[in-house]
Amino acid sequence: MNPETAAPRDLSEVVLGVDIGGTNTKFGYVDRNGRCIAKSAMPTCSDQPPGVFFSRLKDHSDLLRKSLPGRIELAGIGIGAPNANYRRATIEHPPNISWEYVDVRSELEKHYSIPVAVTNDANAAALGEMLFGAAKGMKDFIIITLGTGLGSGIVTNGELVYGADGFAGEIGHTVVDPKGRQCGCGKLGCLETYCSATGLCRTVQELICNSTEPSRLRHISFHELDARMVSDAAMNGDTLALKAFDITGSILGMKLADSVAHLSPEAIILFGGLAAAGDLIFKPTRLSLEQHLFPVFRNKVKLLNSSLDEADAAVLGAGALIWNLLTRR
Repeated sequence: MNPETAAPRDLSEVVLGVDIGGTNTKFGYVDRNGRCIAKSAMPTCSDQPPGVFFSRLKDHSDLLRKSLPGRIELAGIGIGAPNANYRRATIEHPPNISWEYVDVRSELEKHYSIPVAVTNDANAAALGEMLFGAAKGMKDFIIITLGTGLGSGIVTNGELVYGADGFAGEIGHTVVDPKGRQCGCGKLGCLETYCSATGLCRTVQELICNSTEPSRLRHISFHELDARMVSDAAMNGDTLALKAFDITGSILGMKLADSVAHLSPEAIILFGGLAAAGDLIFKPTRLSLEQHLFPVFRNKVKLLNSSLDEADAAVLGAGALIWNLLTRR
């Protein structure tokens, strides 16, 4: 019998939460109360075959587990990854990772005999918020992750929305302008090209090119510019940086109003580096959201910041994914 399933039932149970990124993979052990009791990371090295990756993950996670005090039982494994399909337990043509198609369940069954669940990182974040964060007790909400791109997870009646093929909820790839900015997905004008850390920087560059407004950001090349620099400039009263946040929030609020019309959520939760800008992004987003809402929804939808610790959120979300599955079973 696999040692992960041989422990007596009276031992403390944990799950392994794994967040697979293009450069690094974070993993950690999460208990039922949403505590990340131990965590670590390793290079993803996606130039190697997936089988090599999962063997390395087993070795690294076993090493971390041995460092825990007492004895524990590993109840399951939850994995968040780009382009992960919950229904098939696969990762399919992920951006920034050199894998085409990975049958995650088959790979993990080579090493474990415990339940496995897989979904994209934004869906995992939504479950993390529902079990352990700002959406605790909610049954209808949307989470928007504002990082390099714009991810989203939709929960309706307490269930994540996956759709017919497992890829539902890609709000970041709804269209703002059909003749707009080139998106990495191949389309033009996707929301994430305007409302993400990258999108904010693109807006700054457009403002610099189309105005003579003085700004400390004019002396920074596009390849060096990041959202934190724009945020710092805005907090110091830089008018061009403030205008970039206003434009970003205005577009985000407008598109979120469309999502409200489709889903009628109790709340929309913003998460990620751009959300850390606080009122710089929340104020224009909230104003635009209310302005564009169908009247019956006005002043009803909460716009909240994530309450998860960003350092642990990805692992907690992946852990929440498998805890949710185990609880339902």
